[in-house]
Amino acid sequence: MKLGSRIAVRMRCMRTRRILQNYCDAELDDASTNRVAAHIEECRRCGLEVSVYKDIKRSLQTKSKQVNPDALERLRILAEQLANVAKADGFDYDD
Repeated sequence: MKLGSRIAVRMRCMRTRRILQNYCDAELDDASTNRVAAHIEECRRCGLEVSVYKDIKRSLQTKSKQVNPDALERLRILAEQLANVAKADGFDYDD
């Protein structure tokens, strides 16, 4: 992949990641929803983030009031790992 092409992909990822939660919560207009949907079809990392977010959201919506401490710790570790991988790839969520 050419440098210009990699930069374009990273830029799309950065723009997409800023609105992924809104996408998952169905809070975007149709045009933005379609752009994000097309991107996550092509981008494995962004697609994984959507999947993880939806899994967490589904888990939080269950009727169980008790949270398994081991599961919570695994989620914390997963979130840290995802953040570290993203930073190593040059993505900064604070942008």
